[in-house]
Amino acid sequence: MAAEITITRQLSRSATRPALLSHLVRTVRQQQLFVPGHHVLVALSGGPDSVALLSLLHRLARSWRLTLTAVHCNYGLRGTESDGDESFVSAFCKERQLPLVIHRPKLVKRRQRSSLQAAARDARYDFMRQLAREVGADRIAVGHTANDQAETVLMWLLRGTGMAGLAGMPYAREDGIIRPLLAATREAVEAYLDHEGLTYRCDSSNDKPFYHRNRIRKELLPVITGLAPAAVRLLQRQADLLREDERYLAEATNELVRALVSHDSRDGQRVDHRAFIKLPVALQRRLVRAILRTYDGEGRASSFRVVESVRHIFLKGRSGARLLLRQVLVILEQGSVRFSPAAEGDHGREIGSGQEGREILPLPVPSTVYWARTNQQIQVQHMNCRDAEVLGKAPSQGRVLLDADRFSEPLLVRAWRPGDRFSPHGMRGKSKKLQDFFTDRKVARPERGRVPLLVAPEGILWVVGMQQDERFVVHDGTTRCVVASVSDRVLEKE
Repeated sequence: MAAEITITRQLSRSATRPALLSHLVRTVRQQQLFVPGHHVLVALSGGPDSVALLSLLHRLARSWRLTLTAVHCNYGLRGTESDGDESFVSAFCKERQLPLVIHRPKLVKRRQRSSLQAAARDARYDFMRQLAREVGADRIAVGHTANDQAETVLMWLLRGTGMAGLAGMPYAREDGIIRPLLAATREAVEAYLDHEGLTYRCDSSNDKPFYHRNRIRKELLPVITGLAPAAVRLLQRQADLLREDERYLAEATNELVRALVSHDSRDGQRVDHRAFIKLPVALQRRLVRAILRTYDGEGRASSFRVVESVRHIFLKGRSGARLLLRQVLVILEQGSVRFSPAAEGDHGREIGSGQEGREILPLPVPSTVYWARTNQQIQVQHMNCRDAEVLGKAPSQGRVLLDADRFSEPLLVRAWRPGDRFSPHGMRGKSKKLQDFFTDRKVARPERGRVPLLVAPEGILWVVGMQQDERFVVHDGTTRCVVASVSDRVLEKE
């Protein structure tokens, strides 16, 4: 009889332990996300993932001696819907006697091309990190799932990324943010909620098609899973594999920085020229990116195009060659390459085969630069698409309209280089050597080096004052416009 009672209790215990809870515990232990006795802040939006996460951690709280604090951010962007989310999470936490902190941040875009979603994420993470310090919390748990990971990998793949982007989101970050559900699918989360009879809120902004991630979730991922039903799992596993490779290469890069980079008192850094050239290309790029990251206010990685322009200085430049980036001045000196913070008034110049060199001018949006070779000012600015449409009805050789979602920054103004190609507007996407374009336009060889080019990492946007690239022309579905214009500089009388 006693044996029967013991077996019944064991069966009952296993029956009441949801599969998703076992999955979460396994992930926590394998990834060492937290340990018994920790204080964990839990981001609670009211959506299915965050509700499931808090519910699961609440189940573990007693046996793991966890202290839980829920955190909800009400951005007020969806009016009564946002207030409804706040009321829902308040009732959810009250029912479980869990402390809840509600924050109502004011959103400020940190970067010109950041989305409202990115600004909300930054505000949420900043607040939770600050709160963790104030209350002594050990970890900050967020509810990302394997589906979120798959979407992230696809998003970075379509943007054009290296291994770091394809490695997706980590289970744990250095700032204490953890993702206990990252190995679980959204279907598993929904099955858990349904089994437990838990309700949740639906964010209407997740259905808006102008958010890039939403289109990947709603349009692209269903097509991929139709071709490969296990696509979410495969992408999630690929991210796990690449993350380990990325971790190893990051450590190797740090060792290279320690071995090859010297520092001076003015935030300058020097790299041994000969030692750099001997490195494999992959490590050259990583070393350059690691150095440039130290000059970015937010620690962001530089684009492939920027990294390659710096490598060009190392590999092709002559002594004295200079490259001015947005925040860094790179100079090739005798035996070394020096990086230093860019001072106002610096003029970047990459020395090529010609004696006068080839000027490279950064052109962040919005801004204006002066191109001395033609005595012209080149300006770029964001514009409402309706206004741009009206503007587009008045054709002008001195102005072009660009689809801002088809290219990325940094934008540069530079001169022609051998091998340059673009797709002239009107040629239905066919590319053409810029050299042949100049020949057709009867631009004399000595004059070709004077013509400014507006260039993005994706290619030439505009042969300034002459021809726009077909790939970046605005169309009916354009949501964000950039207007680029050129005008003669009016010299002030002395």
